[in-house]
Amino acid sequence: MLPKLLDPQTLAKVQGLRLRAKHIVEGLIAGSHRSPHRGFSIEFAEHRDYAPGDDLRYLDWKVLGRTDKYYIKQFEDETNLICNLVVDVSESMRYRGPDAAMSKLEYAQCLAATIGWLVLQQQDAVGLVTFDDQVRNLVPPNGSPVQLQQVIDVLQTADSKEKTQIGPLLHELSGRLNRRGLVIVMSDFFDEVDSIMAGLKHLKYRKHDIILLHILDPAELDFPFDRPTMFHGLEAFPELLADPISVRKAYRQEIEAFVNDLRSQSLASQMDYAQIRTDQQFDAVLRNFLNHRNARLV
Repeated sequence: MLPKLLDPQTLAKVQGLRLRAKHIVEGLIAGSHRSPHRGFSIEFAEHRDYAPGDDLRYLDWKVLGRTDKYYIKQFEDETNLICNLVVDVSESMRYRGPDAAMSKLEYAQCLAATIGWLVLQQQDAVGLVTFDDQVRNLVPPNGSPVQLQQVIDVLQTADSKEKTQIGPLLHELSGRLNRRGLVIVMSDFFDEVDSIMAGLKHLKYRKHDIILLHILDPAELDFPFDRPTMFHGLEAFPELLADPISVRKAYRQEIEAFVNDLRSQSLASQMDYAQIRTDQQFDAVLRNFLNHRNARLV
C-alpha cells in the first residue's frame, strides 16, 4: 500500500524520468550512474549507520567486532547523486487560496515525496530537511529501501507557525550538508531575495548543484478578489482590510517583480529555477522540468 503522499497515477506517469546531476558528485550507494565494476570501489569514503535492507556485503565486520555496532562502508564511486530535499514548512506555506485543492505546504509535501520516490527508483540517495526560521528536521541521505517511508513520515508531520528566514537557514545548511550533491529547495521564498541568494551561493560554493522549486498559490499570482476583503497576515503580518480592485495592479506588479528577480538571479548564478502553481499536476510539473533540465545537461 502506498503512503498517503504518493498517488499511484502520478507515479505511473513519472516512472522512468531521470533526475541527473550537472557534475559528478559524491555518493552513497550503487546507483544508475556508478562504475560498471559492481562491488569494487576505488576509494573508501566513510561509515554510516546500518539500516534495514542494506547489503550485508558492505557491513564492516571489524568495526562490529570492536564496538558491537553496525556500520556500512561507503565508497566514493558508488553513485553520482545525493539528493537533499529542502522543504519550507513555515506559516506562509499553509496558505490555500479560495479555489485551491491544497495548501502550498501540502503541495510541497506531495511533490517532495514523489521526487524522493524517483531518486530511490534510480538507486540513488535521498535526504530531507524541513525548515522555517531554523532546521526542524534533518533526515540524512540514504538509498536503502526504508528511506522513503522515513522521508514521508517526517513530511506528514511537518507544520509550523513560525516565520521564514531562508537566507540564514541556507548558510547553516551549507555547513551541515557535508557531502556535495543536488539540493532541491521547495518554498514560496517570501523573504528578501538578496538574502536568499547569499545563502544559495554559499551552498553553491560548497559544490552543491541547486534547484529552486518556487511554489505559489494561483491567488497569490492572479489576485482574483473583487470585493472589500479582510486579508489575514501570515508570519507576523497584521490583518488588513482592503479594496482589491484599487490595489490589484500594484500588487501584481510587485509579485511579478519579485518572481522575476528571484528567477533571474538564480539563473545568473547557474541554479535551476521553476515556478510552480498549486493547481498544476505533479506529473506535468516534473516531466516538463526534468526533460528541459536533462536536455541542457546532454
